[in-house]
Order: sequence, then C-alpha cells, then structure tokens
Amino acid sequence: MGNGKGKSAEVDAEQRLPAKREQAVPAVVDVDADDDEGDDDDNDSDDDDDVLPDVSPATDEELDQIAASLAGAKLPRSAPESSRALAVRDPMAAYMSEVRRYPLLTREEEHDLAVEWVENGNKEAAKRLVTSNLRLVVKIANEYRRGYQNLLDLVQEGNVGLMKAVQKFDPYRGVKLSTYSGWWIRAYVLKHILNNWRLVKIGTTQNQRKLFFNLRKQRDALVRAGVDPTAENIAKELDVSPEEVVEMQKRMAAPDASLNAPLGSGGDEGTSRTRMDTLEDDAGGPEDQVSGDQFKRLLHDKLRTFGATLSGREAEIFTDRLVADEPVTLQDLGERWGVSRERARQVEKRMVLRLRAFLQEELGDAVQIALGQE
Repeated sequence: MGNGKGKSAEVDAEQRLPAKREQAVPAVVDVDADDDEGDDDDNDSDDDDDVLPDVSPATDEELDQIAASLAGAKLPRSAPESSRALAVRDPMAAYMSEVRRYPLLTREEEHDLAVEWVENGNKEAAKRLVTSNLRLVVKIANEYRRGYQNLLDLVQEGNVGLMKAVQKFDPYRGVKLSTYSGWWIRAYVLKHILNNWRLVKIGTTQNQRKLFFNLRKQRDALVRAGVDPTAENIAKELDVSPEEVVEMQKRMAAPDASLNAPLGSGGDEGTSRTRMDTLEDDAGGPEDQVSGDQFKRLLHDKLRTFGATLSGREAEIFTDRLVADEPVTLQDLGERWGVSRERARQVEKRMVLRLRAFLQEELGDAVQIALGQE
C-alpha cells in the first residue's frame, strides 16, 4: 500500500483499499454526501454489537408487502410472481424484482468477501457485498416513504450510503455489514429528505437538522406526558435554544413562496406587482454607474500612459502579468529570463512601487488599487 512519499499517495490508497480501522458510524443527519472518499472524520467510535442494533435485509415476503403497499393492495405471500407483474406498471416494483436476483450472503461468505475487498481491493467482492444488501436499502427507504413520496429517490440515495458503508467496513470488528451499513443508508436517506423537503434548504446547521427530524416527535412526547410543549420545554429536551425551536417551527409551517407571485389578486395582469418588485435594489443608480464607467476609462488611460514608459523586463511584467486577462506566473517569467522566481518577484515589486506612486500622483491618495499577484 502506501510508501510514505506523500499525502496524495495515502489518499489514493485510502480510496482503493479501506484500511483496518475503527468503524466510522455517521451521525444520522450529519453525513455529507459530497465528502471526500478518503475522509475518516466520520464520528469514529468504538461501537460494538450492543450499540449497533441488528439490521437484516428485506426478505422476499417483506419485498412483497412493500410492493403491495405501493400498488394499494396486499399481495398473497404464496404468489411472489404477482409482484413481478407490478413491474409492468411501477418502476419501483421493477427495481424490487431486479433486487430479488441477488441472493443473501451467509455470515461466513460476507466475512470472506469483505476481507478480500479490504486486503486485495477485489472490486468483484465489493460488488457482491453491495448487491446482496440492496434489499436492506429498500427496507430502510420504505420506512420514510410517508415523509417523502418518491420511494425510488430514497432508494437511490440509500444505495450511495450502502456503497460508502462497504468502502469503510472493517470485517475484523465482528459486526455484520447489514448492521453497520444500516447507519450509512439511513444517514443518506435522511439527508436527501432534508435537502429536498422544500425548494429552499430548510436545515443548514446541526441543530436545525436535529429539530427538523425531532421537533414534532418531541412535541407529541411532551403532550403525552402532560407537559406544555412550549419552545422552552422542547429546547431543553433537544439541547437547543428556544429561539432555534421557534425559527424551525416557522420554517416548517410556512410554505414556499415565489418572488414572482403577484402581491394581490385581481387587477390588470400587465400592471400587477410581485414580491420581487418590493425588494430593495442594491445596485447603484444611473449616476453611480456613469461615475464608475468614467473612472474605469480614466484608469485605463493612466495605465496605458504608464506602460509606455516601461521597457525590458518591467514591460513584460506589466503586459503579461499585471494587466493581462490570463496573467503568467513569476515562475514562468523566471524561466523565460533564465533567472529564479525570487529575482522575477523583485523586478515586479520594484515596478509595482513605481506604478503605485504614479497612480497616486495622477488619481489621488484616496484611490486604493490592489497591485501584484503571487
């Protein structure tokens, strides 16, 4: 594996062959689906079987029940082929029919395949680990179907979590892959729900995500306990501030609103005002725009005047670096001149000091212009 020659080599090895390390279990709604593949900052912990509840992939009967719930009718357990008939009408049923093709693994088969993947990077072994647990993704995603109607979207996100779990799975910890991957699958499913609940993202901080998934549940729990579900009581139970509770309650209660929606009903459609019309325009007025254009033209003229006074290396730095659309680097200039990068920087610094003095004399000390690039 790594030979210690650099961080990039270590990251490459991390991506290809997950090392023997403590199981990384994600916080359920804290996972970042766009994280780097070699990142190990995933809430590492010494989780044992008594911490990770046992989770098993869906059986054929459970898949039948899910297919029946999607179709609005209960399938007889003795007729699994009837669920395959649903595939003609329902893409999700077609997917579940495909999932049935992959057999479940025994504990020994799972361990051997995981070791083969971890030790030798056998992609075929990793593929079998993933496909044998696709049923588990369907089972977990179906738990959240009421909160997010598109089950196939949830399954797709859960599959990403499953692949992440296989990548990070350590067969030497004595935990079943289905048990461990259940955390990752659930994390990716919940993150997808959170990010797509509204057109505008509703939870961006850890406390907001906690409130999004637990606010109503905690409020109902307080009511059942005979406690007034005030913002203060909810905040105390969830370890957040009352202000955050109130803010999330407003976010979840308020529907999305379009800035292009008319403010009132009726009236001439051509003259109706929208919410967008009431927003303050931060752009400058016509006078500011004219003034800015005039200054740009003046600055351009002064730079052209200064450039005409330069020659040799200073002229090259000015045209190829300071005022160029795609400036060259000091390293490139040094190689062009046959000198070091530091020497090129010294030439640039001397010329920039002259340019700054020239502009201050021509435009005044109040004009501050950033000059020079690393």
